[in-house]
Amino acid sequence: MAGLNYRVDSTDFQGALRAALDRLTGAAREATQAAANDMVNHAKGLCPVNTGRLRSSIQAVPAGGRFRFSVTIGTNVTYAADVEYGTAPHVIVPKNKRALYWPGAAHPVAKVNHPGTQARPFMRPAVALAETFLRNHAKGIR
Repeated sequence: MAGLNYRVDSTDFQGALRAALDRLTGAAREATQAAANDMVNHAKGLCPVNTGRLRSSIQAVPAGGRFRFSVTIGTNVTYAADVEYGTAPHVIVPKNKRALYWPGAAHPVAKVNHPGTQARPFMRPAVALAETFLRNHAKGIR
């Protein structure tokens, strides 16, 4: 081609875009993890405490790869749903013996009519704040 010619090579531009994407993705991952930590702390603050087992089991577990990631908030304690949602009245019967007995009971009994328990939500209120926590941590991402 005669005259004045210019060649445009996008290699440097593409490299800069990749670097920016990596930086933004890393910042988004950090904001997501920080928001999840806020939710865990909020849930722990609301969690009723008897032995502390339920409260100490609440955690945030990250998953995913470079561009797709998530954090799961939860607990592996089997009675967590009973605390979160409450229980209906129910009958308690012995599993391995013929009667139930506990210290202070007048005598062994064949069954106990439990009145149920009131819900004590701790996870749902924390998860309801997810967007607020995430927005707070994402404000500085540029």
